[in-house]
Amino acid sequence: MCGNNMSVPLLADAVTVSGAERETAAVIFLHGLGDTGHSWAEALSSIRLPYVKYICPHAPRIPVTLNMKMVMPSWFDLMGLTPDAPEDEAGIKKAAESIKAIIEHEMKNGIPPNRIILGGFSQGGALSLYTALTCQHQLAGIVALSCWLPLHKAFPQAASNGVNKDIAILQCHGEMDPMIPVRFGALTAEKLKSVVTPAKVQFKTYPGVMHNSCPQEMMAVKEFIEKLLPRI
Repeated sequence: MCGNNMSVPLLADAVTVSGAERETAAVIFLHGLGDTGHSWAEALSSIRLPYVKYICPHAPRIPVTLNMKMVMPSWFDLMGLTPDAPEDEAGIKKAAESIKAIIEHEMKNGIPPNRIILGGFSQGGALSLYTALTCQHQLAGIVALSCWLPLHKAFPQAASNGVNKDIAILQCHGEMDPMIPVRFGALTAEKLKSVVTPAKVQFKTYPGVMHNSCPQEMMAVKEFIEKLLPRI
């Protein structure tokens, strides 16, 4: 493993699940508001592929407007969870740059971008969508769980020269989600179809599931990763 993690702040203390054999692909997965990378590193370990490296960084701790300015792990500030809520544009863009730095670091270490999947849950899923669609490198895919597309009014124009126009997106949502209603997820899926090739967007919903994951969803994630990152 060459390359200096210290030059990429989020990598210095990220939770990394290393491959059991030579790593030829990577999944970078971003947790939700108030969480850490540990819970998703554990969840991904249960569906891991031996040649894939899983990187689960921790968000910085910042005051969050939505939660009465309490300081907690958050990728950017949140003012509301509706399609028309004001957004922290500067914070979202800065967070996306910090995730792009992880992608660049993995590329320097020999993993090509088309062998990298970016994913996340809730706020982390939102950031993974924004980051991948504005990335200059062609990535393998996006896993977007219980989330939305930030700064959605800026798309499709904001998508980097269509570099990821053909990217595969797996979007999953619990039908009983009280935090980010499934309707917001459906609106996001429709918006994504105006940004990437529509047939590449899968939107799966899970009856009875709230703002969390479920075993069926994790199996869908596993199949998506296996399909896009086959053994080479």
